[in-house]
Amino acid sequence: MPADAPDVFDALAHPIRRRLLMELRTGAKSASDLAADMPIGRPAVAEHMQVLRRAGLVKVERAGRLQMHHLDPRPLADVGGWLNLMLAHWAQRVEDLGRLT
Repeated sequence: MPADAPDVFDALAHPIRRRLLMELRTGAKSASDLAADMPIGRPAVAEHMQVLRRAGLVKVERAGRLQMHHLDPRPLADVGGWLNLMLAHWAQRVEDLGRLT
Protein backbone atom coordinates (compact mmCIF):
# COMPACT_ATOMS: atom_id res chain seq x y z
CA MET A 1 0.00 0.00 0.00
CA PRO A 2 1.46 3.43 -0.89
CA ALA A 3 2.72 5.58 1.97
CA ASP A 4 0.11 8.25 1.22
CA ALA A 5 -2.78 5.75 1.20
CA PRO A 6 -5.36 6.24 3.93
CA ASP A 7 -5.45 3.51 6.50
CA VAL A 8 -8.61 1.52 7.03
CA PHE A 9 -9.57 3.49 10.15
CA ASP A 10 -9.31 6.77 8.23
CA ALA A 11 -11.47 5.33 5.47
CA LEU A 12 -14.05 4.04 7.96
CA ALA A 13 -14.16 7.33 9.86
CA HIS A 14 -16.63 8.97 7.49
CA PRO A 15 -20.31 7.91 7.74
CA ILE A 16 -20.85 8.11 3.97
CA ARG A 17 -17.96 5.69 3.36
CA ARG A 18 -19.36 3.28 5.95
CA ARG A 19 -22.73 3.52 4.23
CA LEU A 20 -21.12 2.86 0.83
CA LEU A 21 -19.45 -0.27 2.21
CA MET A 22 -22.79 -1.43 3.59
CA GLU A 23 -24.27 -1.03 0.10
CA LEU A 24 -21.44 -3.05 -1.44
CA ARG A 25 -21.85 -5.99 0.94
CA THR A 26 -24.86 -7.10 -1.13
CA GLY A 27 -22.80 -7.21 -4.33
CA ALA A 28 -20.94 -5.15 -6.90
CA LYS A 29 -22.39 -1.80 -7.91
CA SER A 30 -21.53 1.05 -10.23
CA ALA A 31 -20.89 4.55 -8.89
CA SER A 32 -24.22 5.63 -10.39
CA ASP A 33 -26.04 2.83 -8.55
CA LEU A 34 -24.33 3.82 -5.32
CA ALA A 35 -25.07 7.52 -5.80
CA ALA A 36 -28.78 6.79 -6.29
CA ASP A 37 -29.03 5.68 -2.65
CA MET A 38 -26.88 8.45 -1.16
CA PRO A 39 -27.67 11.98 0.04
CA ILE A 40 -24.74 13.26 -2.04
CA GLY A 41 -24.09 13.52 -5.76
CA ARG A 42 -22.15 11.16 -8.00
CA PRO A 43 -18.93 13.27 -7.95
CA ALA A 44 -18.85 13.14 -4.14
CA VAL A 45 -19.53 9.40 -4.21
CA ALA A 46 -16.61 8.99 -6.63
CA GLU A 47 -14.31 10.86 -4.22
CA HIS A 48 -15.37 8.65 -1.31
CA MET A 49 -14.91 5.54 -3.44
CA GLN A 50 -11.37 6.71 -4.26
CA VAL A 51 -10.57 6.81 -0.52
CA LEU A 52 -12.03 3.33 -0.06
CA ARG A 53 -10.02 2.00 -3.01
CA ARG A 54 -6.79 3.54 -1.74
CA ALA A 55 -7.42 1.93 1.67
CA GLY A 56 -7.85 -1.46 -0.02
CA LEU A 57 -11.50 -1.82 0.97
CA VAL A 58 -12.90 -1.65 -2.56
CA LYS A 59 -11.74 -3.20 -5.82
CA VAL A 60 -12.86 -1.98 -9.24
CA GLU A 61 -13.59 -4.19 -12.22
CA ARG A 62 -14.59 -3.04 -15.68
CA ALA A 63 -17.84 -4.39 -17.10
CA GLY A 64 -18.08 -2.86 -20.55
CA ARG A 65 -18.32 0.89 -20.05
CA LEU A 66 -19.09 0.55 -16.34
CA GLN A 67 -16.73 0.32 -13.44
CA MET A 68 -18.15 -2.10 -10.92
CA HIS A 69 -17.10 -1.66 -7.30
CA HIS A 70 -16.61 -4.73 -5.11
CA LEU A 71 -16.12 -4.85 -1.34
CA ASP A 72 -12.80 -6.41 -0.33
CA PRO A 73 -13.33 -7.53 3.28
CA ARG A 74 -9.72 -8.54 3.96
CA PRO A 75 -8.68 -5.20 5.51
CA LEU A 76 -11.78 -5.38 7.72
CA ALA A 77 -10.51 -8.69 9.12
CA ASP A 78 -7.34 -6.88 10.22
CA VAL A 79 -9.45 -4.21 11.92
CA GLY A 80 -11.56 -6.92 13.57
CA GLY A 81 -8.42 -8.62 14.88
CA TRP A 82 -7.13 -5.36 16.31
CA LEU A 83 -10.49 -4.59 17.93
CA ASN A 84 -10.60 -8.07 19.49
CA LEU A 85 -7.14 -7.51 20.99
CA MET A 86 -8.25 -4.17 22.42
CA LEU A 87 -11.46 -5.67 23.83
CA ALA A 88 -9.52 -8.48 25.49
CA HIS A 89 -7.02 -6.01 26.96
CA TRP A 90 -9.70 -3.75 28.43
CA ALA A 91 -11.80 -6.67 29.67
CA GLN A 92 -8.74 -7.83 31.60
CA ARG A 93 -8.15 -4.32 32.97
CA VAL A 94 -11.77 -4.10 34.18
CA GLU A 95 -11.45 -7.53 35.77
CA ASP A 96 -8.23 -6.43 37.51
CA LEU A 97 -10.01 -3.32 38.82
CA GLY A 98 -12.86 -5.47 40.12
CA ARG A 99 -10.42 -7.50 42.19
CA LEU A 100 -9.13 -4.30 43.83
CA THR A 101 -12.53 -3.33 45.23
